[in-house]
Amino acid sequence: MPNDINAAASGQFLIGGDLAVNRLGFGAMRITGDGIWGEPKDVAEAKRTLKRVPELGIDLIDTADSYGPYVSEDLIAEVLHPYTDLVIATKGALTRHGPNIWQVVGRPEYLRQCVLMSLRRLKIDRIDLWQLHRIDPRVPKDEQFQVIADMRKEGLIRHVGLSEVSVADIQAAQKFFPVTTVQNQYNLVDRKSEAVLDYAEANNIGFIPWAPLASGNLARPGSALTEIAGKLGATPGQVALAWLLKRSKVMLPIPGTGSVKHLEENTAAASIKLSDEDFAALDSEARRAA
Repeated sequence: MPNDINAAASGQFLIGGDLAVNRLGFGAMRITGDGIWGEPKDVAEAKRTLKRVPELGIDLIDTADSYGPYVSEDLIAEVLHPYTDLVIATKGALTRHGPNIWQVVGRPEYLRQCVLMSLRRLKIDRIDLWQLHRIDPRVPKDEQFQVIADMRKEGLIRHVGLSEVSVADIQAAQKFFPVTTVQNQYNLVDRKSEAVLDYAEANNIGFIPWAPLASGNLARPGSALTEIAGKLGATPGQVALAWLLKRSKVMLPIPGTGSVKHLEENTAAASIKLSDEDFAALDSEARRAA
């Protein structure tokens, strides 16, 4: 692995037109315990991983109050505060009742509490990017969007993002505030959000794909993914990330890990440049697999 690994090789994107980040970021969900519940098994390694993040040129960290819950935000603040040239993006609206249990609550007073408590845990006065983790189907969308708009006007939030939404959801939210990012599941084999990605690209909205490394049976021996990885001297995961970066100029992958070695491996993907031929071969095979 080269010594000059740097996320800057992935290029830059301006969130909201004024907040510059390197396109390859870091997802902080995995610095928690099993089921995204409690402390990580190796707290020291999780802290070393966080410390290594900015050293590798990664300046976008994505977290959420529900990761742990609270564990991820607390560790980020402990290791990295004060945040020098770092954008800490967080999310709210999911409550936790145990490992792998996620319940959405979108009542306006709860969303306000989410923002205020994230500010407190992260030790900041304003959140650069706050994302609605899920739209609560039991609460009118306008009520959820209005309280977010209010907090933005109050200066608690700089930019607003949405997670797991449709194009119609984005358009509804845009009546209340500029939607600057969308975080939907998307990877080589999960392409349900193609229409959302196309809309994001057309409107210069950052698209943050979660589960970016998933590749299903494309990682099997003899597949286009493994053959291209072998040709480039890379891992299948690195090629999957390189494919995402080439797929769209608004793509902001946030691979997550609690391991320094895995972090460095993921970040090295920023320097991999796929040819148009290899990109098309991966795209074709992935669509068939999906």
